[in-house]
Amino acid sequence: MNAALQSLQQTLAPLRGHGQALAAPILVMLVLAMLVLPLPPWLLDTFFTLNIGIALTVMMVAAYIKRPLDFTAFPTVLLLTTLLRLSLNVASTRVVLMEGHTGPGAAGAVIEAFGTFLIGGNFAVGLIVFLILVVINFVVITKGAERIAEVGARFTLDAMPGKQMAIDADLNAGLIDQAEAKRRRAEVAVEADFFGNMDGASKFVRGDAIAGILILLINMIGGFAIGMLQHGLTLEQAAHSYITLSVGDALVAQVPALLISVAAAMVVSRVGKEEDLGQQIVSQMLDSPKVLGVTAGVLALLGVIPGMPNGVFLMFALLAGGSAWWLAQQRRRAEQAKAQAAPQAPAAAPDAEATWDDLQPVDLLGLELGYRLIALVDRSRRGDLLTRIKGVRKKFAQDVGFLPPPVHVRDNLELKPSSYRITLRGVVVGEGEVFPGQFLAINPGHIRTPLIGQATTDPAFGLPATWIDERQKESAQMAGYTVVDAETVLATHLSHLMQVHAARLLSRTEVQELVEHVRKLAPKLIDEVIPTMVPIGVFQKVLQLLLEEGVHIRDIRTIVETLAEHAGGTQDPQELARRVRVALAPAIVQQLYGPQQELEVIAIEPQLERILVQALGPNGNGVLDPGVADMLTRSAAQVAQRQEEAGLPAVLLVPDAIRQAMARLLRRAAPRLAVLAHSEIPDTHTIRIGPILGEPA
Repeated sequence: MNAALQSLQQTLAPLRGHGQALAAPILVMLVLAMLVLPLPPWLLDTFFTLNIGIALTVMMVAAYIKRPLDFTAFPTVLLLTTLLRLSLNVASTRVVLMEGHTGPGAAGAVIEAFGTFLIGGNFAVGLIVFLILVVINFVVITKGAERIAEVGARFTLDAMPGKQMAIDADLNAGLIDQAEAKRRRAEVAVEADFFGNMDGASKFVRGDAIAGILILLINMIGGFAIGMLQHGLTLEQAAHSYITLSVGDALVAQVPALLISVAAAMVVSRVGKEEDLGQQIVSQMLDSPKVLGVTAGVLALLGVIPGMPNGVFLMFALLAGGSAWWLAQQRRRAEQAKAQAAPQAPAAAPDAEATWDDLQPVDLLGLELGYRLIALVDRSRRGDLLTRIKGVRKKFAQDVGFLPPPVHVRDNLELKPSSYRITLRGVVVGEGEVFPGQFLAINPGHIRTPLIGQATTDPAFGLPATWIDERQKESAQMAGYTVVDAETVLATHLSHLMQVHAARLLSRTEVQELVEHVRKLAPKLIDEVIPTMVPIGVFQKVLQLLLEEGVHIRDIRTIVETLAEHAGGTQDPQELARRVRVALAPAIVQQLYGPQQELEVIAIEPQLERILVQALGPNGNGVLDPGVADMLTRSAAQVAQRQEEAGLPAVLLVPDAIRQAMARLLRRAAPRLAVLAHSEIPDTHTIRIGPILGEPA
């Protein structure tokens, strides 16, 4: 039996796929057929019932989606359902005007039921009910949904740069990979398209409401004229037949239109991504014992007032009070169970003599957390900081070229509850404060929209920022802020400090592991050079000199080959590092400029350059006049900042003879300023002189 069912499913699978593909074209053909061909009453009943069923289905889908992007087909569905209703209006109008003189059942049972049973056959009542539905649909629901869609479309488009920056920041911090970044970028693009389409599609609902009023008036006027002039009906007979049919027809079309309008409003007004509409309403409105208790008290007070419907008020007061008591009991039991399940602190060991085991080695890379941040590393509380730290280490290894040491995470009760501290070889290199459950809205530098929250600065890059709650997240993103959670803030700060202190992270242990890793790929090369030609200590110093100036060592094979070429002439790490930089010149330039072929660089004023060469060059005494040094460092810092604000790399081009000395001199004043020698510019690139150091402002 199961084999037969599986065979039948496999046979019907292609047909199901073709049927889904043909659903929209078939619906469009039906719409065109109803506009042109006369339909019998039984077929009208079928299509009216189908229209109501589709409207109910659309509204249920809108109620159960967890975010608007789960129903990206809604603008198209809105168009097709509007066309279906209007085509039914045309088909029913044809039948009403042609057969209306025969009685209220001329246009089918559905219209007759709406025209007689639902409004009691009183067309005046039906007309008033129809007008009320139109007012509710057109003035309240459609107008509000249209405004939400318009604002959502504008804010979504405005927020796209900030969301793209947040994705790039997560990618650079190693929190996500290329595939996840690509998926998020596609989601941002789909979100912009969806809200843009909803802004236009909401006009369909508005036009449908106006069309319903006009069709009702046309049916009534046309019915009076045809009934009295062509069929000889009296005024009362024409009014009874045609107005009843027209009102019933209008109500049949207006009810699905109202359902679709409500669905559109629910889709564009959705906030949150984890719950559907029902779960969200219940969790946010009916999950607080205090709220239900106060409501019960107010209802009970109203229920004892003389003249009020006491029974109804007291019944709902008891219901709200009972719900509040039940919720309070449930929370109390949950807290007791949680307290019982918490691990007991181990008993203190008896006093014992000190041993060498009490001496703990200093962590090469450590992260200390205040007690409120412990939840970030607790998987039972959905803390994923440890996973993000693993991603940071992996991203660092892929970018820089060696695997950094593990991060030792521990709590520190001496810190503020929400503070953290990053240590390197036991020395604090960075610290900050994050708030779990809140988000840091980082201002890229050009946003003037104020936010309600705690003003601060981004710990990694020093940008102005504000801690906000989750309710402001969407509005902050729409305003252009880069919004990240507490885990991302901490992981990004750790990643930045690891990049800055990469040279100190490269200990002898990491160098040995790096050599063993390269030996697996090129065993003969390593055996020939290290440690035969280049001692492991010299090799480590060369790599550290490269990392101190932000040069990645991913191309370790080129580095080893260059050392093999020049190690016979010198064992000076400074000179070997200079030769390696020349060999790595294409990679260094690409790291700074990307794929650009024309490089805009900062140059030194010629007279000042001669002074620097005389003082810092091979034939100089290595001593620079303090005034010249102060002027040079201040000017370099200002020019580098202007280049960064303009979105350009801050790169100073100097003669080879003074490159190392200039890099050491400017490292503290302008840490993000890269210093390149003329020999480090590849022949495939051209140079364009930008700002000049030493020129009068």
